[in-house]
Amino acid sequence: MTDPTAPILPAISSALADMVARTKSAIVSVHSHRSRASGFIWKPGLIVTADEPLADEGDVSIRFSDGSERPASIAGRDHTTDIAVLRVDIGNSAPVALSSIVPDLGSLAVVVAAEQGVTTAALGMVSLVGSRWRSMRGGEIDARIELDVRLRRRHEGGLVLNASGEAVGMVVQGVRRVLVIPSATIDRIAARLETHGRIARGYLGVGLQPVELDDGLGAMVMSVDRAGPAAAAGIRQGDIIVGWNNEKLGGVRSLLRSLGPDSIGSVVDVAIRRAGEPVQVSLRIGERADP
Repeated sequence: MTDPTAPILPAISSALADMVARTKSAIVSVHSHRSRASGFIWKPGLIVTADEPLADEGDVSIRFSDGSERPASIAGRDHTTDIAVLRVDIGNSAPVALSSIVPDLGSLAVVVAAEQGVTTAALGMVSLVGSRWRSMRGGEIDARIELDVRLRRRHEGGLVLNASGEAVGMVVQGVRRVLVIPSATIDRIAARLETHGRIARGYLGVGLQPVELDDGLGAMVMSVDRAGPAAAAGIRQGDIIVGWNNEKLGGVRSLLRSLGPDSIGSVVDVAIRRAGEPVQVSLRIGERADP
């Protein structure tokens, strides 16, 4: 009796091989000092790669799938979202088209990366899909996507393709898990890096500790930068922030989420409890200096 599944496997294999072949020319190897990673052509003259494996010093070079190698410069990098943008002469290579589609839980995904300029591919499964989240370093990621796939360090920065061959994000190594930085995050952050070289962050000039109150959540001020915006507004150590722009505080994380690039220079009303008494101050958000 003929096995009814026999024709399926060659068809799947052929489809996967075609997906990788169509993406191959946009995948590159990134060499920086002693570090190796992967990347992809995002726009003419611009490479997107993972920030974490990119060296802090030394020359950067790009090796293309045709074996050619060219020097690159760092246009900008954001450690909070693990995205870096490099400038390089890409020759005749075409950029990849990113898709804003978020893959379905349990669907197949292909990681296309490079090793010494040679294209690599790995087949995995989307093991977790969630909503927008904040990284441990404070970056806003548009969707939580995890892959069940084996990832080598030098393959970080490679492209993730869904079963239709669409590029849905960049693969990076998280804490004991493989993560996908979705295309929406890449386009948003890389565009700012291309123009400004960095991602500006709002700055209050306080160290905060979450506290539970009888009527909700608060953020206790543990330290105050004397030259920061909070000190200028009259906020003191020991104050408890309970409101932000006439709304109850949702916790320290919600406060930090409000300190994105667009918050810089804006004035907010901050509700405080000081020794049990209510205090209202106006604070102009500053810009966090580069670490």
